[in-house]
Formats: sequence, structure tokens, C-alpha cells
Amino acid sequence: MNITYKLDKDQINWQEVADVLDRSQLSHLPADQQEIVFRNSYAVVFVYDDERIVGVARALSDGICQAAIYNVALDEEYQGHGIGRRMIELLLEQLKGQNVILYTHPQTVAMYEKFGFRRNKTAMCYFDMEKEHFDWMEQEGFFLPEGYRFVDEYDRPDMEWTRTK
Repeated sequence: MNITYKLDKDQINWQEVADVLDRSQLSHLPADQQEIVFRNSYAVVFVYDDERIVGVARALSDGICQAAIYNVALDEEYQGHGIGRRMIELLLEQLKGQNVILYTHPQTVAMYEKFGFRRNKTAMCYFDMEKEHFDWMEQEGFFLPEGYRFVDEYDRPDMEWTRTK
């Protein structure tokens, strides 16, 4: 392995980016749309093995106080070698001083806790996506059950749940 990291968006093979994300099941957008997504991101990391992209990550940010990490993907054969850890370190360096949130697969929660990320009791998500993708996310364990309440919220009147749809 000859691993290098690139932190800019110049001379990127967007098809390779789309392929990495597709293999990781994180995104199935075509290369031209991935280019838009990554070019509109505040911080990026591209991982190369020689000349081929094998990992990607990006973050959205206002550049001052808030950021969100998305699309962290690394080809399976490169996992377990500290490459993913370095990707996150490089993103966090670009986001220094900011409150950083991330959206991750349930299987990678423990990994992010090692970086100091903490699970957030009040994070919410709204998804306007194809039912098939939403169903996959639900099956993978991304969501708490509808109406879920934490123990300390049971008897609070402001926590009464009413389905709006």
C-alpha cells in the first residue's frame, strides 16, 4: 500500500469517488452529482493508494462554529490499518474550533466515540427520500422507534407524542 491523503478538490476522479461511496452503500449518486456534493463541502479528504481513490470523507460547515461530517467511506480492504482514523483526524483539523456533528452507520458509533464524539440525546433527522432507502436505514438500525422516550422523559407533559402524519 502506498497511501496518501489529498485535502483539496482539484483533479479528482469523480467516478472513483462515486464508486467508493457506492461500494460502501453510503451513496448511489452518479459521479457528476458526487462532484457537486464534494465541491460544495467545506472540508474534504480523499485517500489514494498510488493513483486510485480508495477512501473519501467530507464536512459541511459555516467555517466558524458549526460543522457536520458526512460520507466517510473507505474500501473494505483498507480498513483496520489506521487509514479511517487518519481521515477523521484530517477532517477535524480542518474544522478546528467548531462544534462538529456527524451522521454515521450504527456499526461505527463506537469508533467515533474513540475520537471523543458523544451520542446526542436531542439530535433529530428528517428524511425526504425514496421509501426503499428509508426502509433500509430503518432495518440497519439508524432510527430509534417512533415515539421513543428516554427514561427521564416519561412523565414530562412536553414529551407527549402525537404523530403528525
